[in-house]
Order: sequence, then structure tokens, then C-alpha cells
Amino acid sequence: GMATGMAIMGFGGGAMIGSPLAVDLMKRFSDAHDVGVMQTFVVMAIGYFVFMMAGALGYRVPPTGWKPAGWTPPPAQTSNAMITQRHVHVKKVWGIPQFWLVWLVLCMNVSAGIGVIGISSPMLQEVFGGALIDLPGKFGELDKTQLAAIAVVAGGFTALLSLFNIGGRFVWASLSDKLGRKLTYTVFFVLGAVLYASIPSSAGAGSKLLFVGACCIIVSMYGGGFATVPAYLADLFGTQFVGAIHGRLLTAWATAGILGPVVVNYMREYQLGLGLPREQVYNQTMYILVGMLVIGFIANLLVRPVADKHFMSDAELAIEKKLAHEKAAASEVGEGSGRADTVSPAVVVLAWAAVGIPLAWGVYKTLISAAKFFH
Repeated sequence: GMATGMAIMGFGGGAMIGSPLAVDLMKRFSDAHDVGVMQTFVVMAIGYFVFMMAGALGYRVPPTGWKPAGWTPPPAQTSNAMITQRHVHVKKVWGIPQFWLVWLVLCMNVSAGIGVIGISSPMLQEVFGGALIDLPGKFGELDKTQLAAIAVVAGGFTALLSLFNIGGRFVWASLSDKLGRKLTYTVFFVLGAVLYASIPSSAGAGSKLLFVGACCIIVSMYGGGFATVPAYLADLFGTQFVGAIHGRLLTAWATAGILGPVVVNYMREYQLGLGLPREQVYNQTMYILVGMLVIGFIANLLVRPVADKHFMSDAELAIEKKLAHEKAAASEVGEGSGRADTVSPAVVVLAWAAVGIPLAWGVYKTLISAAKFFH
């Protein structure tokens, strides 16, 4: 869980770096005749190429059975039926009920979370209106200057959500190592349903603190759900093909990327068409998202250990491990293939710096934006 949380953090961290970087570059390259988009794309393309190639060429796949010198692996958790010590072949996963249950779990969790992320800025502005800048008046009663001012505050709110998004990926996924994946998702669905249902009440009461707090925790669980699911798959189907199985499961995330925003935006336009005030058009939407979480909750409860008939035999596993190692060795570039004990400490420091410095800069820029909300 912690390992996948750190990896999936890159998904959120990339947005925190790329978005402010693009803005700064366009400001630098813009002039009276050009907004600087083309130059910005070229510079970012070069930067991405360097970082991605260094990452792709910098790691090595260790030989089967390799472990660090002096390290003793922890005993297998044979008492936990939800964590298998065997492996399912990726070709069989389409016909296993647990795969589709986890697919539904991820789809519902992401649909609800991404729905809130997509409307976070307009929702805050339309719900609280002038109260965001300590002025009376609803959203439709504000002039252009006041609307621009509350848009800046909403931008800070969006930045704050991005911090909880990336933090939730690491915290919740790490916590799942202690709680177990199934219980972690149960928390997502139960706590999430309560928080979604509370948003209309906190908005109606004019409580910015409760509203923002609920949204931040919701977004952290969206990120946490995305980061925890690879470990959930590894527990259920084994680790031999978890990467390929995870790739197939990401069709749920892609589906949610359509389902969540479409439902939320359709309901918003529908409610506006009925003549409801802007500050009330999100109430029914939140209850629909609660319904999605209930579906995910039921699917998660139905997840059981995978039946023995779906697992590979020891002979089949040995063949697959040999093939995987041969493919990995054949694809290595340069020396060091299959070796994991020859990395210089200086290289490790440089690798951490290459990740940590840009990420720290992205967090810094995001904190500056988030501070506007509190002002």
C-alpha cells in the first residue's frame, strides 16, 4: 500500500508541477503578439523527455528471488484469507467475479470524487457568493470586480484540494497496510456518504469551514482509492501479473472520468433550467453521488477470496517467472541488467533530488495559491 501510494503520488504531483510551470513559462514567453503557448510546449516537452527517459532507463529488474543483503522477509500472512500467496494469470481475470466487483468499487469511488473536483471552483463561488470576500450578496448580484475577487479565492480552494488529493494517495494507501484494503474502502464509502450528504446542510448554514473540510476529506479519499487499488489487486490476484491486471482495471477509472462529470454537469444544468437558485443547484447532485457510493459499498462487501481454480499451478508460475525474467533481461540497456546491489549512494541522492526538488517547488506554488483562500 505504501509503495503504490508513493508511486500514484506522482499522478497528483505531476499536476502540481506542470500546471504552475506552464503558467510561469507562458508569462515568460508572452509578448504583445504571442501568448507563448508554442514555446511553453516545447520547453515542457524537452523537460518531460529528459525526466521520463532518465526514469525509464534508470531502474533495473532484479533476478527472481533477489533480496537485499541481511534482509529477512516478514512471514506470509496465512491467517488473512484476503491476501493470497498464489497468482492468477492475467488472461483469466476477465472471467473472475472479484475483478468486476473491484472494477465497480473503483468506478464508483472515482466517479463521486472526480465529480466534486470538476465542480469545486464554481460550486464554492455559487454557493457562498459574496461571503467569500466578506460582502453581502449572492453570486448573481456581484459585479465583475467582485466576481474576479471570488474567483481568486476559489482558485485557492482548488489548490487546497490538490494538496489533499496528493496527500490522500500516500496516507490512505499506507493506512490500508494496517486496516486491510476491504476495510479501507468501507471507510471511503461510509465516511464519504456522510460527508457528501452534509454538504447541502453546511452550504445552507453558510459554514465555509464545514463545507471546505468535507470537500478536502472527500478529495483525499478519491486519491486514496486510486492509490489503494493496486495493493487490493495484489492481495486478491497475486503479484505476478498485478501490473497487467491493474492496467485492465483502469478502464473503471476511464469510465468514471466520463460518468462523474457528465452526471454532475447534467444535474447542474437541469436544476438551473428549473429555475433553482445557483446556491441550491448542487444539493440533489450530492445525493446522487451518495447513491454511487452506496453501490460501491455493496460491491466492496461482496468481495471474497478468489477461488482456487483460478490460480496458476506451481509449474505454470515457474514458466511465467522465467519468461518475465528473460523479457526483462532482454530489454535492459547497458550494464547492470538484473543487478540491484551496485547503485552508488550518490545516484540514489540524485534520484531523490530529481523527484523531490520539482515536487517541493510544486507544493510551494500550490501553497501560495491555497493561501489566497484563507485570506
